[in-house]
Formats: sequence, structure tokens, C-alpha cells
Amino acid sequence: MPTALLKKQCKALKLAHIPNCYQDVKYQNADQYLTELFAEELKERQARKVALLVRQARFPGHKTLADFDWTPVTLPSSTTISDLTELKFLERHENILALGAVGTGKTHLATALGLKACLSGKAVRFFRCLDLANELLDKYRTGDLPRFMKQMDKMDLLIIDELGFVPLCRDGAELLFNVVADCYERRSLIITSNLKFGEWNSVLGDSRLTAALIDRLVHHAHVLAFSGESFRLRNALSAIKEPLSDVAAKT
Repeated sequence: MPTALLKKQCKALKLAHIPNCYQDVKYQNADQYLTELFAEELKERQARKVALLVRQARFPGHKTLADFDWTPVTLPSSTTISDLTELKFLERHENILALGAVGTGKTHLATALGLKACLSGKAVRFFRCLDLANELLDKYRTGDLPRFMKQMDKMDLLIIDELGFVPLCRDGAELLFNVVADCYERRSLIITSNLKFGEWNSVLGDSRLTAALIDRLVHHAHVLAFSGESFRLRNALSAIKEPLSDVAAKT
């Protein structure tokens, strides 16, 4: 057990993990011991940082690249699977636009890339499009919008999911445009939508605003096309068919 004095000294030096691990590090010589001890402290700090980044991102669930099926995804010539999974788009402040039918894996990929970014020490925020628009409106009405925008300015990656499910009011659409414009060539965006670009006006409600938004998004972007039937629908149908096949086998 660490002594009270050791705990106090480590607290003063902001070495919170050392009292928990100093007895587990084998001593061969002073340099080796201190090197390995400080390595354990740094490792624990990195783990805490990643955990904080993941909490702050507010992902809707835990999705990884390891269990993502790339089969329904058609990639543009501007990128590859390895470029995406290695987050090269993030280094270049490029955007990912995932377009396609409901349930084909767009949110899964966006979340998995966001999680990978957190694990790499990047600050990420995940929003559903309607939730972001509503939060922007609320911050604007309460006078907190400048502070909120400063928080967004600290992000390395913003994920806006489900653009196209619900039309936005004019003020919400304009505030959303401001977020996108503020990100332009400064940080990356991942946007998922079940609509083609030509249909975005039905959500944003203003043709000039829509054109300006798309112009900023696609300038440095990789547009991923998702096809095929919904994974969720396929799994639901599979769950129904399996019991029926069991019954048929018994008759």
C-alpha cells in the first residue's frame, strides 16, 4: 500500500496512477525503473483521455471498423478503404459524405470512423441533424450560441447524421449552414443522408442555401454511395424465417 506521503507527493506532481502501479514495476536499475514507471503513468493518462473523448463525442452506440461490411459501399476514385480507416481525410481536413438508403450502414461507418478518431486522440462530436439544428436554435435564443460555436471550433471532426429525415425550419437550416461554413478547410465533417444532393432542398427549404451548403461540403470531400437493402430489415426477416424453417423441419 502506498504511504500517505507518497500519495500526497504524487497528487502534487499530478502523477495519479503511480501510487497504484509503482510496486508492480520490477526494479533492475534506476533508469529502467523510472522509465517504465513513467511509461505506465503516460499509458494511463492516454487511456483516460480517450475515455473522455469518447464520452464527449456522444456516439449513439459502439460501432467499430472491424465489424463493418464494406460490400454495399461504392468508393470514389479519390479515396480507398485504407485511406478512410487510417483517417487520412482527417489529416487533410476533408469531408466524408455517405449517401444511400436507410439501414445500409452509413451511421455505422460514421460512428466507427469517429471512434477511431477518438482512439487517435482527436476531438469528435456526433449529432443527428435535427438535434443539432434544435440545439443551435436553443443556444441562439438563450444567447449561448457564441460559446457553443467556440466548443465546436475545438473539434477535429463533426459528424452530422440523418440529414434528410426531417425538414428543418429556415432558422435551423441557416444555423446549420453556419456550422458547415465554419468547418470549411479547417476541420472534417462526416455527413450521412438518405437523399441525393438534388433532394436536399426539401430539407433545407432554400435553393440558394442548399447550393452554398453543398458547394462547401463537396469541395474537399469523398462521396460514398451506399446501396442494397436495409441490414436491420434483412436481420428481422432472417429472424422470422428461421423459426418457420424449424417448424417445417419438424413436420
